[in-house]
Amino acid sequence: MRSRLPRRGLTAALALSLTLLAGCSSSGDGDGGGGDGEAATRVFSADNGEITIPVDPKRVVATGYAVPVLIEADAALVGISTWERGVELMTDEDRATYEELPKIAGETAAETNYEAVAEADPDLIVIGVPAPVLGDVDIERLSSLAPVVAIGPTVPSAWRELSRRQSDAAGRLDHFEEAKAAYEERAAELADRYADALADVDLGHVGSYGDAAAGTFMREFADSWGTNIAGDIGARYPGEPKDPGEGSAAVSEYPSIEELPESLGDVDAITYTVGPDGTPGEAVRYVLDSELWQSLPAVQAGRVYPLRHTEAATYASALRTLDALDEALAPLLEETA
Repeated sequence: MRSRLPRRGLTAALALSLTLLAGCSSSGDGDGGGGDGEAATRVFSADNGEITIPVDPKRVVATGYAVPVLIEADAALVGISTWERGVELMTDEDRATYEELPKIAGETAAETNYEAVAEADPDLIVIGVPAPVLGDVDIERLSSLAPVVAIGPTVPSAWRELSRRQSDAAGRLDHFEEAKAAYEERAAELADRYADALADVDLGHVGSYGDAAAGTFMREFADSWGTNIAGDIGARYPGEPKDPGEGSAAVSEYPSIEELPESLGDVDAITYTVGPDGTPGEAVRYVLDSELWQSLPAVQAGRVYPLRHTEAATYASALRTLDALDEALAPLLEETA
C-alpha cells in the first residue's frame, strides 16, 4: 500500500471505517459471506438505489469523479475513465498509476466502452458522474457485469461528501480520513493566518468556463469551483446567480461581457482561475483583456489575484489548492501588517 500522508489518527479512522461499514451492512441472509468461499457483502446507498456490494472489493472500475479519489485511496482499481482535467493535480506516483491503468471510458459518460469494462472483470463499478448525465450510461448492461454504485456530484463543493462515499464504497475509508485530517489542519492554519486580512473583504471570482466566442464570462459565487476551497480559509464570495438552477448553475452564472461592471463593480477584490502554470485560459484572458475589466474598482486598486488548482475535487489535491491560495492572497496580509 502507498501512504502519501502521515498516518496519525489511523486507529480512530479505522474505528470510524468499521462503524460506518456496520451501519451500511445488510442484516439479511447471506450477508457476512464467508460460507462456501463467497465474499462478504453489504448494502450500500447510492444515487441509483440500495446496491449489494462486496465488503472488500478486489477489482474496482471507476469513472468520472471517482477516478482521482480512488487512485489516491489505493483502491484495487482494474480500469478507469480518463480524467484529463485532474492530471496536473496528481502526484507523480498517482499520475503514473493513472497512466498505467486500462482506460474503459473517455471524458464523458457516453464514451463508456462496455467491452473494456467486461474485460476488466470487476467486482464493483463506481460511476462518478452527475445525475443528469447518468442517463448516458447503460446501468443495466454494467450491472450484468458487477454491482454498480452511482455516486455523482451536485454543486462543486460537494466533492467532500462525494469522495467520502466513493472511498467507502471501495472499502478505503481509512485513507480518506487521513487525507481529510491533513487538509483540515492546513485549512485551519490558513484561516487563522488570514482572519484579519479577509475579515472585511467581499470577493468575486472569474471562472474558466466562460465562452469568449459568445461574449460571456463565468462569475462564480460561494461553493463553486474557484471559491469553495477558498471559503474554508475564510474567503467570502457573497451573492448568487440571477437565475439559479441545478448543480453548478446554483453557484455560478454566465453574464455577457457588457455586464462586467454590474457583476463585479461592487466587490473589494477579485480572484480568477488560471492553469497550473499560472497562465489564464482563453475564457479568462477574454475578461482580463476587456477595457471594462480595467475600469473595475478592484482592478484599479490592484486587488486581483490569480488562483491555480481550482479543479481540486479530493482532499489530497485540495492541499495544493490551499498552498496556491496562500501564495495568491499573500498581498492581503501585507495590507494588514
